[in-house]
Amino acid sequence: MSEALFDLTLSEEQVMTRDSVQRFAAAELGAIARSANEAGATPAGLLDKTLELGLSLMPIPEALGGAGMARSPVSNVLTAEDLAGGDLSLALASLTPLAVVNTLIDQGSPEQQEKYLPRFCGESFYAATIALMEPRATFDPNELQTTARRDGEGFVLNGSKTLVPLGASAELLLIIAELEGEGPAAFIVDGAAQGLERVIETHMGLTSIEVAGLTLTDVSLAADSLLGKGTFDLQRFVDLSRLGICALAVGTCQAVLDYVTTYCNERVAFGEPITNRQSVAFMIADMAIELDAMRLMTWRAASRAEQGEDFHEQAYLAKLFCGEHAMKIGTDGVQLLGGHGFCREHPVEMWYRNLRAIAILEGAVSV
Repeated sequence: MSEALFDLTLSEEQVMTRDSVQRFAAAELGAIARSANEAGATPAGLLDKTLELGLSLMPIPEALGGAGMARSPVSNVLTAEDLAGGDLSLALASLTPLAVVNTLIDQGSPEQQEKYLPRFCGESFYAATIALMEPRATFDPNELQTTARRDGEGFVLNGSKTLVPLGASAELLLIIAELEGEGPAAFIVDGAAQGLERVIETHMGLTSIEVAGLTLTDVSLAADSLLGKGTFDLQRFVDLSRLGICALAVGTCQAVLDYVTTYCNERVAFGEPITNRQSVAFMIADMAIELDAMRLMTWRAASRAEQGEDFHEQAYLAKLFCGEHAMKIGTDGVQLLGGHGFCREHPVEMWYRNLRAIAILEGAVSV
């Protein structure tokens, strides 16, 4: 049986939203990306400005203070792509609370939604994040070493997490752990929980997003901290987050392609633009082909998710492809700038460093 086709035509609302997000990304994210990268911190007040986009507000029911719009993986992927065109790190910071909102709506109980979702509807940015990744080279989302055990009517968490976006400042954390004898589970943890320690991590990229490592030592939680009814669909969560990560890669790679195309057309050597050289033109063409493949694979998986179709295979392949080719596009972008690719006056080296994270990130941006 042939697979259903997916329509690449965007709705009028999606077109309008993309225009707004792209303008915001250029004016607010792209304009300060370098200074934020150098400072190693998210600029004060920036995340409050993202409230004008209503990212977290959109899928929250009207009764809880939100806009009451149906959750759309396709629209969320488009938003992630467009924000990343400004800066991947700051886009990730802007979208992290939305990942928590989406997961609460997708797998949380009505009581948990009523308790936590209104917090995202205020007039200031509410920092919330998801902690899935663990600090080991062989990390597999399906083999968690962070553990939870039942203790009376509550739970006790122990373990470590790494690469947690907004991990240093998040007021609310959704921590994924292995519940002893029951399988993977998600726990809603207050940022001030006793036994929770945070350490800001320094990495090659993502320097402006307060990426942190968490240590959980006998963190005691109440019974209602367990997300949903106790059965957490980890694979669905991971697949949805992979779509968001792929979208961030697509947006950043588009920025790389646009920048190097303009640069190479304007860079004159031996009396002519260097794009007149086939070796340069072919490399740019290959980048464009790879980028289109990344985008189409991501959009296809998001379309299947939105239609309620199984999308595990498509999400896995998109993440695999984007992880490999995002790094290649970043490398080729630096190469095309020649010596200038090594200079910090051009943003390509910064985009390259951020793109190196795509292959290893998991669970950061659930769409």
